Amino acid sequence: MEPIISQIYSDVLRGLHKDVIKKVNTALNQHISPHTIMNDGMISAMIEVGRLFEAGEYYVPEMLVAARAMQAGMKMLKPYLTIEEAHPAGKVALGTVKGDFHDIGKNLVKMMLEGSGFQVIDLCVDVDPEKFISAVTDQEVDIIAMSALITTTMQAIRPVIKLLDDSNLRQRVKVIVGGAPLTDEFARQIGADGYAPDASRAVTLAKTVLSK
Repeated sequence: MEPIISQIYSDVLRGLHKDVIKKVNTALNQHISPHTIMNDGMISAMIEVGRLFEAGEYYVPEMLVAARAMQAGMKMLKPYLTIEEAHPAGKVALGTVKGDFHDIGKNLVKMMLEGSGFQVIDLCVDVDPEKFISAVTDQEVDIIAMSALITTTMQAIRPVIKLLDDSNLRQRVKVIVGGAPLTDEFARQIGADGYAPDASRAVTLAKTVLSK
């Protein structure tokens, strides 16, 4: 690995966004391919961030700053990426369900997904079921990711899946869910494709469901 790529990797891991920007510029000036900078320098670092989080060595603040550093580098890199190189790992429509206004967990999932190469359409909070459906028909997303943070709103996931079934769209899209009151068992009961307890495992889950 080129020394500058190792430095970008390290800076993303430590959340040093200003250093990431400088070193991405240096790498481009050294004629290192944007594809290499993105995959070996930044996406691989975010994979390591996820591993450290699951191992209990990183916590939410470390994940946040690393994801922000990755986003800063990607913003600078995007104009140099060809269409082929910029092809996302998948397209995800992400939102907190109807009646729920919590967004911290959702935002963290968004940053981790983007840091791992996914294109994310953020539907924000208090999302109507129809808005999720529109993301499938209009945006052609691969995954719907729904968050519910309180027990009274977790049932709001069901109408989305029912609408997908009724509209004959269920086979076109994977559905993943997360949030404090949810469980694997609940996800299975409502017909979701998977449940993730945290942002790091949401990325792993998204990759897993798309590979099936």
